[in-house]
Amino acid sequence: MALLDPHSFADDTQPVVRHVEWRAAVDFTERALHCVARLHLERPLEEGATLDLDTRALELAEIRDQRGWAVPFELGPVDPVFGQRLRLSLPPHTAAISVRYRTSPDASALQWLGAAQTLGGRHPYLFSQCQAIHARSVLPCQDTPARRITYGAELLVPPGLTAVMAAAGIDAKEEAGGTRFRFRMVQPIPPYLLAFAVGELGYRDLSPRSRVWTEPGLLDAAAWEFADVERHLAAAEGLFGPYDWERFDLLVMPPSFPYGGMENPRLTFLTPTLLAKDRSLVNVVAHELAHSWTGNLVTNVNAEHFWLNEGFTVFAERRIIEALDGTEAAELQAALGRRELDDAVARFRAQGLPQLTCLRTHLAGVDPDEAFSVVPYEKGYLFLRLLEATLGRTQFDALLQGWLAGHRFGAVTTEDFTRHVEAVAPGALEAIDATAWIDGEGIPPNAPPARSTRLDAVLKLAGSVPEVEVTQGWNVTEWQLFLDATPRPAAPDELASLDRRFSLSTSANAELLSSWLCLALESNYAPAIDPACDFLGRIGRMKYLKPLYRALAQRPETREVAERCFDQNAPRYHPIARQVLRSLLDKAAATVQSTP
Repeated sequence: MALLDPHSFADDTQPVVRHVEWRAAVDFTERALHCVARLHLERPLEEGATLDLDTRALELAEIRDQRGWAVPFELGPVDPVFGQRLRLSLPPHTAAISVRYRTSPDASALQWLGAAQTLGGRHPYLFSQCQAIHARSVLPCQDTPARRITYGAELLVPPGLTAVMAAAGIDAKEEAGGTRFRFRMVQPIPPYLLAFAVGELGYRDLSPRSRVWTEPGLLDAAAWEFADVERHLAAAEGLFGPYDWERFDLLVMPPSFPYGGMENPRLTFLTPTLLAKDRSLVNVVAHELAHSWTGNLVTNVNAEHFWLNEGFTVFAERRIIEALDGTEAAELQAALGRRELDDAVARFRAQGLPQLTCLRTHLAGVDPDEAFSVVPYEKGYLFLRLLEATLGRTQFDALLQGWLAGHRFGAVTTEDFTRHVEAVAPGALEAIDATAWIDGEGIPPNAPPARSTRLDAVLKLAGSVPEVEVTQGWNVTEWQLFLDATPRPAAPDELASLDRRFSLSTSANAELLSSWLCLALESNYAPAIDPACDFLGRIGRMKYLKPLYRALAQRPETREVAERCFDQNAPRYHPIARQVLRSLLDKAAATVQSTP
């Protein structure tokens, strides 16, 4: 037995599931999916075999093979990270198995919203979020990126609702009890990219191969915000080659969506906090689009090599931004990313977890949601940027395109990449001390700095209250850099002047508001507490939730505020966010109690 993944029971000596036919009836009353999953093996068995699948809180009814024969099975003990192993004893000549089951109301991948929690207020809403290892709470599967699958799906939803999926839509037919939507995904995907949503949804076409979906009340705003998506697609194809997923549709999610975006192929999920009314936050779209090559097309084999997804994608995102908006815009983003990376490295060291600042991590027994940080994103970006600077852009681009073409629809390891680099550019890894980057803690001293005249101008003002005329023309990234560079704790008079002059506490831009509130709370500025609590009640994106809750929880005088906000808002948050925030607050409480 050899496990493929520290977070999966999948065994590389066992049969491989290559295709899934999945039928689910959506039951909002029970907050459950009633499902049948038919799992097709890569090849029929000549002899009997054992097959281990990943599950989490699934209520199993029966399992049969393609002949209708009952398949013996047993569920292992519940593991707090893995879920439960489902062990099947497959009879000879098994080609497929059918599992009839229902999901739990507490399925970690699913968020069920009541009508009152939606913008329209008339219908409930359901959406999935399967990354990193939550597909097993929706579907018994080999829940590891090492096992890609194709699939067909049917979703039966109540009358008046629409189902969308990260797959090609086939048709929708009315029948007793609702509407049946059918989908097909012909490109093989890792299970974490299985994605769907059900609700009162409309769409607007943005280009011949892209449309935006959302609740009807947000449709005009979303269509305006993302009107330039075809420019992003064209720029990305010019850099990385043809787009292999046919369509790049967008779904603007409810506020409780826990991420900025999720790169589900053919249907990227996006937080509504991107609707800034000035197109200032569409770099997130560039990031999710870049995943179509770096992550979806070429995927890390497991979470220990997560930087191969995210470091490459941040690099690709900034190349897209450079192509569309110029070098200065990309450099400002890089500078902001470096500040976030420095903060993350310092935090992991303070927590006694410096090993999580390596690019290649060792995560046996560690929940990947708990280990999640900007390190694989930004340290991975810096490593690739250093390699690009060493080789020159022309040679590096050829290396990157060869990497993508050579591992198309595959799952890769860090060793795969280093072998590729050594074959294409012998000696390059040694020249940049790649071992220190990949397996070393922290940020190596040869990390390339961001260079920008606009960056220099902003940083010179940190710690001051600039005149309004000086900030005319600043974009949101410049404001974030200014606020993040302001020394902590800032004086109350300085913070009051900043807020009075620039109305920061009432900003409609979530990035700007979050940066301001973090500065204010970390400076123990009491007038920021109420706006922070209001913000925490309106959004579910963990990028904002985590630093704000951390800022409140790390001080004994606001610890109760953090707990009160969490208790009030936890029912609105996605299950993944609830779990991560509860852990964050518990760790903060332990730190406060242990401080003399």
